[in-house]
Amino acid sequence: MRKILICSTLLAVLIVTGSCSKQTEQAAGETVVAASEAPYMKFDEASFDFGAIEQGAVITHTFAFTNTGKTPLIIERAVASCGCTVPDWPREPVPPGAKSEIKVEFNSQGKAGPQQKTITVYANTQPKESKVVLVGVVNAVQNN
Repeated sequence: MRKILICSTLLAVLIVTGSCSKQTEQAAGETVVAASEAPYMKFDEASFDFGAIEQGAVITHTFAFTNTGKTPLIIERAVASCGCTVPDWPREPVPPGAKSEIKVEFNSQGKAGPQQKTITVYANTQPKESKVVLVGVVNAVQNN
């Protein structure tokens, strides 16, 4: 009798856990796509070196990418590693085979020395996160 009670309890826990997972996915509005069908974000370049600039300069760069997957690519958000860097991404789906771009602006005000700013892009892709990087050197302005 005890074994039956334990087995029944374990079975109930598994059923509840499985149904909660399905409800969470549906509540989030995610569509499950097989990895072979998922969108894939292929950047023309993963890193951009802006060289050496004067402190206070604003650098703008565009990272071009192609959806090499089989379904539309939807970018949820793009987040920079620092508040001095602001990404702007397409809000509309990018069809399979289409090109698009993420524009990034880096404000060097208050920065000095070597810089590396990472932009993490969250999308319905495989993998879910993609990263691009701005690198360069900010020369401090000498106050006389």
